[in-house]
Amino acid sequence: MSTTDAASTASQGRPADPTAPHQGDPVIPAKPHLANAENDDGEGTTSEETGSRAVAALLERGRTLSTPVLRAAIERLAPPMDAVAAYHFGWIDAAGRPSESAGGKAVRPALALLSAEAASAAPEVGIPGAVAVELVHNFSLLHDDLMDGDEQRRHRDTVWKVHGPAQAILVGDALFALAGEILLELGTVEAGRATRRLTTASRKLIDGQAQDISYEHRDVVTVEECLDMEGNKTGALLACAASVGAVLGGADERTADALEAYGHHLGLAFQAVDDLLGIWGDPQATGKQAWSDLRQRKKSLPVAAALGSRGPAATRLATLLSADAAKSQAEFEDFHETEFAERAALIEEAGGREWTSQEAQRQHTTAIQALDSIEMPGRVREQFVALADFVVVRQR
Repeated sequence: MSTTDAASTASQGRPADPTAPHQGDPVIPAKPHLANAENDDGEGTTSEETGSRAVAALLERGRTLSTPVLRAAIERLAPPMDAVAAYHFGWIDAAGRPSESAGGKAVRPALALLSAEAASAAPEVGIPGAVAVELVHNFSLLHDDLMDGDEQRRHRDTVWKVHGPAQAILVGDALFALAGEILLELGTVEAGRATRRLTTASRKLIDGQAQDISYEHRDVVTVEECLDMEGNKTGALLACAASVGAVLGGADERTADALEAYGHHLGLAFQAVDDLLGIWGDPQATGKQAWSDLRQRKKSLPVAAALGSRGPAATRLATLLSADAAKSQAEFEDFHETEFAERAALIEEAGGREWTSQEAQRQHTTAIQALDSIEMPGRVREQFVALADFVVVRQR
């Protein structure tokens, strides 16, 4: 299996000294390729609105087709793990009552179904892959929330906060095991190929989480190290999502690898935007605390880019972050909001915000270029492009 190396590819076109602060929205202000960009329905509908509707339909299809199979998989779990998992997915509240809490964005299921169509198969062929990837993704969220001490996800208390750390660990492990079951039960050669890609992506995801944790207590993390970590933690599973449906549909390795490369770079673009939202995102939109990544001492892309620039803002930021790394968690939790605001302002002044916005655009472009090496129906390619556009303009 081949994927493009994150650090070497992303370095192409990188500004050597990111010093211009960005004063706009935390996400990417430019409008990249919008699906059907030249479309005009004659009734005042813009191409942006058309692209937004197309993406909304893709995400809804992914959610609608995968959720029944996902629910059936969760029902296999023994009590109380089945109820804890149902709470995590937003199907019930903490008291066990049916809930309509907002779930995830469904990008991964949407990609899995679309990749089946890239192999000229029906989107339903990708459903087992969509569910397996979603199970691994949510395994990682359950453990990540516990490791980071996050108390909120999707505008409500996280599993470990409601049900305790032990249940968060056990349910996460159970979801991971279920993912393999879902694919292997198909009993086909294609399912075996898909499982190999999923297990490789899962290992990389875990590698990325380990890197992320280790960076929290380092004074300096380079942009290259950060991209490598994010390529593992986020890029690997999105790469799998973008190829697993095609593999289940009988695609050859060349096609699967090209789709995987698309997903890998899409994941890096996704994470770059996530890093922006993790510092400057609106808590009402993200469902997380203001300055959430700074509270966790994360060495995300804006931080790494800022520290790698020259000037008084970078020097002052390095001094503050070095002192932060030496503090206990209890001491760090006593920080006032103004202290986090100061660090965010220094990151922006040193160019970290603007550089990360540009990096998301670069990864977006590279993802779309990966599609050029393979043939697929034009409509399917447009939808891959529309999903990439969505990733870099989202607000949560």
